[in-house]
Amino acid sequence: MPATTRTVDLLTGAFDLTQRRRFDVKKEDGTVVLSLYFTPITRADRKRATGLSGTDEALDISTQMLCHKAELEDGTKAFAAADAVKLQRELPEQVLNELELFLFGLGQAESLETAKND
Repeated sequence: MPATTRTVDLLTGAFDLTQRRRFDVKKEDGTVVLSLYFTPITRADRKRATGLSGTDEALDISTQMLCHKAELEDGTKAFAAADAVKLQRELPEQVLNELELFLFGLGQAESLETAKND
């Protein structure tokens, strides 16, 4: 009798969690400050970010998720969990929003405009 693949294995094996997307953080003049890379978000990532934020506040959770998921080109973590507070306090809201929207799959600003028009 041939071995059958379990449904959970078939489902989880269909997606590549190592595939990274790149986001270029730019100044207002278009100069690239740095590039950040993101792998897909899992439910476990979401639970971890919620736990680390210590609140149900969506803004705190999303910034914690950013700190957890952002990588540099070489694969090292770009931020520590403790960096969330400094990012919220010292980074322009527009920049943080663009990063977090990209992280959650809404793309860069032009994609956000497209989403608003749909």
